[in-house]
Amino acid sequence: MKTICLYFEIHQIIHLKRYRFFDIGTDHYYYDDYANETSITNIAENSYIPALKTLIKMAREGEGAFKVALSLSGVGLEQLERYAPQVIDLLQELSETGCVEFIAEPYSHGLASLAPNGEQSFRDEVKRQVDKINQLFGQKPKVFRNSSLIYDDEIGGLVADMGFKGILTEGAKHILGWKSPHYLYHCVQNPNLKVFTRDYKLSDDISLRFSNPSWEAYPLMADKYMDWIAQSPEEDGVFNIFMELCALGIYQPLSSNILDFIYNLPKAAKKLGIGFQTPSEVIKTHKAVSEIEVPYPMSWNDEERDTSCWLGNVMQREAFDKLYSIGERVILTNDKHLRQDWDYLQASNNFRFMTTKNNAVSMDRGIYESPYDAFTNYMNILGDFLQRVNWALPLDIDTEELNAFQTTISNQDKKIQSLEKQVARLKAAADKPKKN
Repeated sequence: MKTICLYFEIHQIIHLKRYRFFDIGTDHYYYDDYANETSITNIAENSYIPALKTLIKMAREGEGAFKVALSLSGVGLEQLERYAPQVIDLLQELSETGCVEFIAEPYSHGLASLAPNGEQSFRDEVKRQVDKINQLFGQKPKVFRNSSLIYDDEIGGLVADMGFKGILTEGAKHILGWKSPHYLYHCVQNPNLKVFTRDYKLSDDISLRFSNPSWEAYPLMADKYMDWIAQSPEEDGVFNIFMELCALGIYQPLSSNILDFIYNLPKAAKKLGIGFQTPSEVIKTHKAVSEIEVPYPMSWNDEERDTSCWLGNVMQREAFDKLYSIGERVILTNDKHLRQDWDYLQASNNFRFMTTKNNAVSMDRGIYESPYDAFTNYMNILGDFLQRVNWALPLDIDTEELNAFQTTISNQDKKIQSLEKQVARLKAAADKPKKN
């Protein structure tokens, strides 16, 4: 039986404000609140709210046959909580149907996994996002997706070491070669981690091409789409359809009837004996056919499917290196404002705005006139942020003192985990019916 693994991402960028060199040391607030509120409100009204209502309707009418997976960055959740709490309510309503699996990802939607010294930052981010998902939706994610589906063998090994059972990534042609994205693979460094590879053609047919009247398959109907899947080779088992949720309503406007198309997919699938499963369900019902070897990082961005859109020029690498040079120090501080700024400054779009690549699709750089303008503004903000980190944890603190800080924090985390387990045991004992 052919299976569709349908996944949507929810992430919102944090818009930075114009920040001059002379603001360094005097202005410690870096954000354009008006732009952030306007952006999230627009996307919520024209995409997230109608899309989630449709998914909820599909889940209820499907009586367990329709399944979907979602991942939400921590910074995206913060923006929704602040400006569009009704989206959180809908996500909780969808969660209550039992037809959605929440996926883990880095809290900031940042690039810590690519930093030579970024492992501690990466682990910290993932743990915080997992805790946030558990707090809001009562699920502890078992499957992971990195920012923009970034993956290589080392990242896979690290994710497996963190206890995840699966990871979502891109079905890049330069990695798969003759292999099909319609199978489950496993990580080279740890075969216990199953690897899902995105079918970028079937995904982009919905998220990029659906409303294009010059596209040869236009207009695309649910029956036609499912016929494509049904006509694939008999041994093809898993079709990973991954995209951003804002594809439904923003990239493809509501006037294109994109939500009607999505709503009719399960009905069309049922006629052809095609089912839907969450990633965790796929792992239980499908075996990995082989390992997948990814020596260099790949992603779902641009034609190259690599990391060049964030780290492809000297400006981007300089900003990246400077930011992650103080990652361990930020984690050691208890300053909530520093920690929040650290999350927002890590967000990958900050580096994306600095790209000098010529892309087929034009990019909206927001307030920036050029990649050089984006670099200058970001480095001014980063200059102030570095000063604040150094005030909180001076550069002249020696290695032994840093190790002592880290040991203290590690011991505190272990103590908290021990107490949480003890509370859970006591609560379970209290909930048991007493015998006469």
